[in-house]
Amino acid sequence: MNTNLTESSAAPLTETPEEISRRQFFEKLSIALVGVCTAIVGLPLVGFIVAPFFRKVPREWVTLGKPDDFQIGKTVAVTVTDPSSLPWAGVTAKSGVWLRRVDADNFIAFSANCTHLGCPVRWLEGADLFMCPCHGGVYYSDGNVAAGPPPKPLFRYDVRIANGEVQMKQAIVPISTTL
Repeated sequence: MNTNLTESSAAPLTETPEEISRRQFFEKLSIALVGVCTAIVGLPLVGFIVAPFFRKVPREWVTLGKPDDFQIGKTVAVTVTDPSSLPWAGVTAKSGVWLRRVDADNFIAFSANCTHLGCPVRWLEGADLFMCPCHGGVYYSDGNVAAGPPPKPLFRYDVRIANGEVQMKQAIVPISTTL
C-alpha cells in the first residue's frame, strides 16, 4: 500500500480567503434582512400599542341638523364622523347615532352600539325599543336595559341647541365586554 500521499490529497480542505469573505457577506446580509423584516413588522405593532397614550381625541360639538328637521317623539339615525379616527380612515370614520327629539327644546343622542359587545342596535318604532341583533339585547326608548346581556344602558352623548342647530358633543363610546 502506498503511504505516500500527494500534498494535494493529504491536505485538509481549507477555504480560500475569497470564500470566507463571501460567507461573511451572506451572514451579514441575512442578519440585515432579518433586522429589516423585524422593523417592518415591529414598528407598526409598537406604534399601535403606544399611540393611545399620546393621541388626544378632540371633543367637539358637531351639528346634526336644524331642530325643525326632527319630529317630536321620533327617533332617527344620524351619521357623524368619529373624533378618534385618523385622516386616512375614510368611510370607517363614520359612526351612527340615534337621535330622539323629546320635546321642542330637548334632544337625546344615544350610541348606535350595544354595551355588551358593540354590535349596532336597531330602533323598532312600533315597539319603542332598541334591539341588538347579535345577542338579543333590548333597550327602552330612554336607553336603559330592558332585557338580555347588556350590562349598562346605551351610551348618551351631550346634546344642545345652539345657533339654531342641534349639536352633539363627540366622545369615544365606551364598550363593555362583560359577558
